[in-house]
Amino acid sequence: MGLSLHADHLKLYKDLLVLAAKYGRSDLLKHAPLVDDLPTDHSASSSPPEATELPKDLERLGPTFIKLGQLLSTRADFIPPAYLEGLARLQDHVEPFSFGDVEAIVTVEIGARISKAFSEFESEPIAAASLGQVHRAALRDGRQVAVKVQRPHVREQVAKDLDVLQEVAHLLDAHTETGRRHEFSTIVEELRKSLIRELDYRLEASNLRFLGDKLAHFKRLVVPQPVDDYSTGRVLTMDYIAGRKITRLGPLAKLEMDGDILAEDLFRAYLQQILIDGFFHADPHPGNVFLTDDGRIALLDLGMTARIDSHLQEEILKLLLFIADGQADRAAESAMRMGDKHEDFDELQFRRRIGEIVARQEDASVTQRQIGREIMEVKLIAADTGIRVPAELTMLGKTLLNLDLVGRTLAPDFDPTESIRRNAGEILRERAWKTLRSGTFFTALLETKELVEKLPMRLNQFLELVASNKLRLQIDAVDEDLLMAGMQKVANRITVGLILAALIVGAAMLMHVPTNFRIFGYPGFAILFFLGASAGAIALVISILRGDRHK
Repeated sequence: MGLSLHADHLKLYKDLLVLAAKYGRSDLLKHAPLVDDLPTDHSASSSPPEATELPKDLERLGPTFIKLGQLLSTRADFIPPAYLEGLARLQDHVEPFSFGDVEAIVTVEIGARISKAFSEFESEPIAAASLGQVHRAALRDGRQVAVKVQRPHVREQVAKDLDVLQEVAHLLDAHTETGRRHEFSTIVEELRKSLIRELDYRLEASNLRFLGDKLAHFKRLVVPQPVDDYSTGRVLTMDYIAGRKITRLGPLAKLEMDGDILAEDLFRAYLQQILIDGFFHADPHPGNVFLTDDGRIALLDLGMTARIDSHLQEEILKLLLFIADGQADRAAESAMRMGDKHEDFDELQFRRRIGEIVARQEDASVTQRQIGREIMEVKLIAADTGIRVPAELTMLGKTLLNLDLVGRTLAPDFDPTESIRRNAGEILRERAWKTLRSGTFFTALLETKELVEKLPMRLNQFLELVASNKLRLQIDAVDEDLLMAGMQKVANRITVGLILAALIVGAAMLMHVPTNFRIFGYPGFAILFFLGASAGAIALVISILRGDRHK
């Protein structure tokens, strides 16, 4: 499939070509590690010039590429640390849009002027992101809220940018081996779905309510709740959470908080979301995780979420437990069951590389164990060896990579592997209880009841047939009559052929026997045998041809 050039996309094509030419041969692609921590010393001499220029270039391309940069800033599995530092700035330091646009959008969306709907509304945003920005405000009843307002015309811009990215992805998939292996079109399509969901603030409001309800029993966690009357598709009003990003906590603040307990609660909350609820907050980067003034952890920005079905939940739980217990073969089996195998799937290489992950995890220190890294490695190994894994696995790996960073910030000695072992029993009990409460369990129970009720009667009927020698086994394989008729016909032809061969051999032998009975000057009996064999051969050939033509 070729690249279909559209006139209104020409400028973006040019910008993408310039971007590819600038960074295609840089350290961004040459020396990308699988996973690495952010360096503690970001001196100018240690970072290539492109690392500081990339965020600016993405900002110039618009909100879609800013969002792409944000996603890359969380992908330490293939982005070098020097570039991570620059891309991390895109998480909450995007240039804000004017307050005039904010007033116009809010007035149209909620149907009232800001001065009428709010008692206070700060003109300067407290955060600006690629798709929108957040302002602090207060309702008429004094309730402190945060108002998230979508950027003007961002939906049209995103749709146009995604069309171009999809065209480029199709071109790469059709003409490059890397594209065929990694299916860039699927990646762009997943980005499209994610952005469409993020651009509908009504979905985010629903996510806030759902997650807040599911995590209500975690007293050290808080999820801001939406104000429905002041929320629409482009404006989201929710509780204001006072606090600081966990990556900005000073040494004194870290000493005052109970980091081990907070890290354990946060990790348990995500295990519940992923392995029990099947719905999780998919973007827990440091900009979205706050330490509140009262010492709790706040989860913000639920525009990016993901769902996992029951089958994938079970395989992920098995995979994590097998890796934690050092069972390489069973971990490989579980990983293979997660995806679809290509025709060129290299199972031997897949098992060997999964075994390396397990061995490395066993030898790793507490601070080196990273669940997100392991999931991303499994995903990359699957792609390299010929397994197409669900897109949810990639989202899960990215989520856990961010969670690893958050956990190490709260408690440097926190061990996620041990947390999985500690919580495995509770997770299994919750999954069993969830199954008991679901309609699927009661349907299976009714079917089991019906089986038990009818089993004695059917067993009695079976035993009677056996005792009376009336049991018959019917196998629908081939037509036995047709098979026997065909075999008989083949046997007849073979018999006739043998007889004809015997006549020809007999005729040849009689040619040497002296006799007065001659035909055409040759021994008569020999000629008769030969003529009979010839007539029979002709008749057999005619019969074969007629029979085959009829079939």
